[in-house]
Amino acid sequence: MWSVSTTHPTPGPSVLIIEDEKTLAGMIGAYMSRAGYQARVVHTGPDGVQAVRDQTPDVVILDLGLPGLDGIEVCRQIRTFTDCYVIVVTARKDEIDTLIGLSVGADDYVTKPFSVRELVARVQTVLRRPRTGTSRAHQEPVWVFGELHVDSAGQQVHLAGDPVALTPTERDLLMTLAERPTMAFSRRQLIDEVWGDDWVGDEHLVDVHIAHLRRKLGDDPDTARYISTVRGIGYRMGKG
Repeated sequence: MWSVSTTHPTPGPSVLIIEDEKTLAGMIGAYMSRAGYQARVVHTGPDGVQAVRDQTPDVVILDLGLPGLDGIEVCRQIRTFTDCYVIVVTARKDEIDTLIGLSVGADDYVTKPFSVRELVARVQTVLRRPRTGTSRAHQEPVWVFGELHVDSAGQQVHLAGDPVALTPTERDLLMTLAERPTMAFSRRQLIDEVWGDDWVGDEHLVDVHIAHLRRKLGDDPDTARYISTVRGIGYRMGKG
Protein backbone atom coordinates (compact mmCIF):
# COMPACT_ATOMS: atom_id res chain seq x y z
CA MET A 1 0.00 0.00 0.00
CA TRP A 2 1.16 3.49 -0.80
CA SER A 3 1.71 5.96 1.98
CA VAL A 4 1.71 9.42 0.41
CA SER A 5 3.63 11.91 2.48
CA THR A 6 3.70 15.04 0.38
CA THR A 7 1.32 17.99 0.52
CA HIS A 8 3.63 20.40 -1.27
CA PRO A 9 1.56 22.85 -3.37
CA THR A 10 3.78 22.59 -6.45
CA PRO A 11 5.04 18.99 -6.53
CA GLY A 12 8.58 18.48 -7.70
CA PRO A 13 10.29 15.28 -8.83
CA SER A 14 8.96 12.04 -7.38
CA VAL A 15 10.86 9.98 -4.81
CA LEU A 16 9.86 6.42 -3.93
CA ILE A 17 11.09 5.17 -0.54
CA ILE A 18 11.29 1.36 -0.23
CA GLU A 19 12.02 0.82 3.45
CA ASP A 20 10.57 -1.72 5.90
CA GLU A 21 11.32 0.34 9.04
CA LYS A 22 8.10 2.32 9.07
CA THR A 23 9.25 5.05 11.44
CA LEU A 24 12.39 5.69 9.39
CA ALA A 25 10.44 5.53 6.13
CA GLY A 26 7.97 8.10 7.42
CA MET A 27 10.77 10.38 8.55
CA ILE A 28 12.49 10.18 5.16
CA GLY A 29 9.17 10.85 3.44
CA ALA A 30 8.52 13.90 5.60
CA TYR A 31 11.95 15.37 4.89
CA MET A 32 11.58 14.73 1.15
CA SER A 33 8.17 16.41 1.16
CA ARG A 34 9.55 19.47 2.93
CA ALA A 35 12.29 19.61 0.29
CA GLY A 36 9.61 19.82 -2.40
CA TYR A 37 9.51 16.23 -3.65
CA GLN A 38 6.53 13.95 -4.18
CA ALA A 39 7.39 11.34 -1.56
CA ARG A 40 5.78 7.89 -1.52
CA VAL A 41 6.56 4.93 0.70
CA VAL A 42 6.25 1.15 0.44
CA HIS A 43 7.58 -1.43 2.88
CA THR A 44 8.32 -4.68 1.01
CA GLY A 45 10.42 -5.73 -1.95
CA PRO A 46 7.54 -6.97 -4.17
CA ASP A 47 5.51 -3.81 -3.44
CA GLY A 48 8.58 -1.76 -4.30
CA VAL A 49 9.00 -3.37 -7.71
CA GLN A 50 5.32 -2.88 -8.49
CA ALA A 51 5.36 0.71 -7.27
CA VAL A 52 8.31 1.57 -9.52
CA ARG A 53 6.53 -0.04 -12.45
CA ASP A 54 3.26 1.79 -11.77
CA GLN A 55 4.56 5.20 -10.69
CA THR A 56 7.86 5.65 -12.63
CA PRO A 57 9.57 7.72 -9.90
CA ASP A 58 12.55 9.96 -10.61
CA VAL A 59 14.53 8.59 -7.65
CA VAL A 60 14.22 5.37 -5.65
CA ILE A 61 15.61 5.19 -2.11
CA LEU A 62 16.09 1.46 -1.61
CA ASP A 63 16.83 -0.38 1.63
CA LEU A 64 18.76 -3.64 1.15
CA GLY A 65 17.16 -5.55 4.04
CA LEU A 66 13.58 -5.85 2.76
CA PRO A 67 11.01 -8.61 3.31
CA GLY A 68 9.72 -10.55 0.32
CA LEU A 69 12.60 -9.58 -1.98
CA ASP A 70 15.85 -8.09 -0.75
CA GLY A 71 17.04 -4.77 -2.08
CA ILE A 72 19.60 -6.34 -4.42
CA GLU A 73 16.91 -8.35 -6.21
CA VAL A 74 14.57 -5.34 -6.27
CA CYS A 75 17.31 -3.28 -7.92
CA ARG A 76 18.05 -6.05 -10.41
CA GLN A 77 14.39 -6.32 -11.38
CA ILE A 78 13.64 -2.62 -11.72
CA ARG A 79 16.74 -2.13 -13.83
CA THR A 80 15.06 -4.29 -16.49
CA PHE A 81 12.46 -1.59 -17.13
CA THR A 82 13.66 1.77 -15.75
CA ASP A 83 16.79 3.90 -15.60
CA CYS A 84 15.61 6.07 -12.69
CA TYR A 85 18.20 7.00 -10.10
CA VAL A 86 18.61 4.43 -7.30
CA ILE A 87 20.17 5.28 -3.93
CA VAL A 88 20.81 2.20 -1.79
CA VAL A 89 20.43 2.37 1.99
CA THR A 90 22.13 -0.37 3.98
CA ALA A 91 22.83 -1.24 7.60
CA ARG A 92 25.56 -3.65 6.49
CA LYS A 93 28.96 -2.16 7.03
CA ASP A 94 31.11 -4.48 4.95
CA GLU A 95 32.13 -3.21 1.54
CA ILE A 96 31.06 -6.36 -0.30
CA ASP A 97 27.34 -5.71 0.16
CA THR A 98 27.77 -2.12 -0.98
CA LEU A 99 29.65 -3.20 -4.09
CA ILE A 100 27.07 -5.87 -4.91
CA GLY A 101 24.32 -3.30 -4.59
CA LEU A 102 26.10 -0.97 -6.96
CA SER A 103 26.91 -3.75 -9.42
CA VAL A 104 23.22 -4.35 -10.12
CA GLY A 105 22.67 -0.74 -11.08
CA ALA A 106 22.47 1.48 -7.99
CA ASP A 107 23.76 5.00 -8.51
CA ASP A 108 24.77 5.86 -4.95
CA TYR A 109 24.59 4.55 -1.40
CA VAL A 110 24.36 5.61 2.23
CA THR A 111 24.96 3.45 5.30
CA LYS A 112 22.88 3.42 8.48
CA PRO A 113 22.89 5.32 10.71
CA PHE A 114 22.77 8.37 8.44
CA SER A 115 21.52 11.92 8.50
CA VAL A 116 18.22 12.27 6.64
CA ARG A 117 19.41 15.72 5.59
CA GLU A 118 22.39 14.02 3.95
CA LEU A 119 20.00 11.70 2.11
CA VAL A 120 18.01 14.70 0.86
CA ALA A 121 21.29 16.22 -0.33
CA ARG A 122 22.13 13.02 -2.22
CA VAL A 123 18.76 13.14 -3.96
CA GLN A 124 19.29 16.80 -4.83
CA THR A 125 22.73 15.95 -6.23
CA VAL A 126 21.58 13.18 -8.58
CA LEU A 127 18.67 15.27 -9.83
CA ARG A 128 21.01 18.17 -10.64
CA ARG A 129 22.84 16.04 -13.19
CA PRO A 130 22.27 17.25 -16.75
CA ARG A 131 19.91 14.91 -18.59
CA THR A 132 20.16 16.28 -22.13
CA GLY A 133 23.85 16.70 -22.83
CA THR A 134 23.15 19.98 -24.63
CA SER A 135 26.41 21.70 -23.75
CA ARG A 136 28.49 18.73 -24.85
CA ALA A 137 26.39 18.21 -27.96
CA HIS A 138 27.20 21.73 -29.09
CA GLN A 139 30.88 20.80 -29.14
CA GLU A 140 30.78 17.27 -30.49
CA PRO A 141 27.45 15.41 -30.91
CA VAL A 142 28.91 11.91 -31.45
CA TRP A 143 32.19 10.41 -30.28
CA VAL A 144 33.43 7.30 -32.07
CA PHE A 145 35.82 4.74 -30.57
CA GLY A 146 35.99 1.86 -33.03
CA GLU A 147 32.63 0.10 -32.87
CA LEU A 148 31.54 2.20 -29.89
CA HIS A 149 29.48 5.30 -30.72
CA VAL A 150 28.69 7.70 -27.87
CA ASP A 151 25.91 10.10 -28.87
CA SER A 152 25.94 13.04 -26.50
CA ALA A 153 23.10 14.87 -28.21
CA GLY A 154 20.76 11.90 -28.03
CA GLN A 155 22.17 10.51 -24.77
CA GLN A 156 22.55 7.13 -26.46
CA VAL A 157 25.34 4.58 -26.74
CA HIS A 158 25.69 2.01 -29.54
CA LEU A 159 28.14 -0.85 -29.86
CA ALA A 160 28.51 -2.40 -33.32
CA GLY A 161 25.21 -0.76 -34.24
CA ASP A 162 23.28 -2.14 -31.27
CA PRO A 163 22.03 0.07 -28.42
CA VAL A 164 23.69 -0.44 -25.03
CA ALA A 165 21.38 -0.19 -22.01
CA LEU A 166 23.13 1.90 -19.37
CA THR A 167 22.01 3.32 -16.06
CA PRO A 168 22.08 7.13 -15.76
CA THR A 169 25.31 6.97 -13.75
CA GLU A 170 26.99 4.62 -16.22
CA ARG A 171 25.94 6.87 -19.09
CA ASP A 172 27.14 10.04 -17.35
CA LEU A 173 30.46 8.39 -16.54
CA LEU A 174 30.98 7.26 -20.13
CA MET A 175 30.02 10.69 -21.49
CA THR A 176 32.52 12.35 -19.15
CA LEU A 177 35.36 10.08 -20.28
CA ALA A 178 34.41 10.32 -23.96
CA GLU A 179 34.25 14.11 -23.93
CA ARG A 180 37.99 14.32 -23.14
CA PRO A 181 39.47 11.07 -24.45
CA THR A 182 43.11 12.07 -23.95
CA MET A 183 42.65 13.00 -20.29
CA ALA A 184 43.42 10.61 -17.45
CA PHE A 185 40.78 11.20 -14.77
CA SER A 186 41.37 10.45 -11.12
CA ARG A 187 38.53 8.91 -9.11
CA ARG A 188 37.96 12.24 -7.39
CA GLN A 189 37.74 14.08 -10.71
CA LEU A 190 35.16 11.61 -12.00
CA ILE A 191 33.16 11.94 -8.79
CA ASP A 192 33.21 15.74 -9.11
CA GLU A 193 32.04 15.49 -12.73
CA VAL A 194 29.37 12.82 -12.29
CA TRP A 195 28.22 12.87 -8.64
CA GLY A 196 29.09 16.49 -7.85
CA ASP A 197 31.92 18.11 -5.91
CA ASP A 198 29.92 17.99 -2.68
CA TRP A 199 29.66 14.18 -2.74
CA VAL A 200 31.25 12.45 0.27
CA GLY A 201 31.92 8.72 0.52
CA ASP A 202 34.13 5.88 -0.66
CA GLU A 203 35.74 6.91 -3.94
CA HIS A 204 36.05 3.25 -4.94
CA LEU A 205 32.44 3.45 -6.00
CA VAL A 206 33.92 4.75 -9.28
CA ASP A 207 35.71 1.42 -9.77
CA VAL A 208 32.43 -0.47 -9.35
CA HIS A 209 30.67 1.60 -11.99
CA ILE A 210 33.64 1.34 -14.36
CA ALA A 211 33.64 -2.45 -13.95
CA HIS A 212 29.92 -2.63 -14.66
CA LEU A 213 30.31 -0.33 -17.66
CA ARG A 214 33.16 -2.43 -19.04
CA ARG A 215 31.06 -5.57 -18.70
CA LYS A 216 28.25 -4.02 -20.73
CA LEU A 217 30.74 -2.92 -23.40
CA GLY A 218 32.47 -6.31 -23.47
CA ASP A 219 35.70 -4.54 -22.55
CA ASP A 220 38.47 -6.60 -20.89
CA PRO A 221 40.46 -4.32 -18.55
CA ASP A 222 43.68 -6.21 -19.38
CA THR A 223 43.27 -5.52 -23.12
CA ALA A 224 41.03 -2.49 -22.96
CA ARG A 225 39.53 -1.19 -26.19
CA TYR A 226 37.37 1.57 -24.72
CA ILE A 227 38.17 2.38 -21.07
CA SER A 228 41.78 2.08 -19.95
CA THR A 229 43.19 2.03 -16.45
CA VAL A 230 45.96 4.59 -15.94
CA ARG A 231 48.13 3.26 -13.14
CA GLY A 232 48.49 5.59 -10.21
CA ILE A 233 45.88 7.97 -11.60
CA GLY A 234 42.54 6.48 -12.64
CA TYR A 235 40.87 6.02 -16.03
CA ARG A 236 40.79 7.43 -19.52
CA MET A 237 38.95 6.72 -22.74
CA GLY A 238 40.72 4.69 -25.42
CA LYS A 239 42.84 1.58 -25.78
CA GLY A 240 45.29 0.66 -23.07
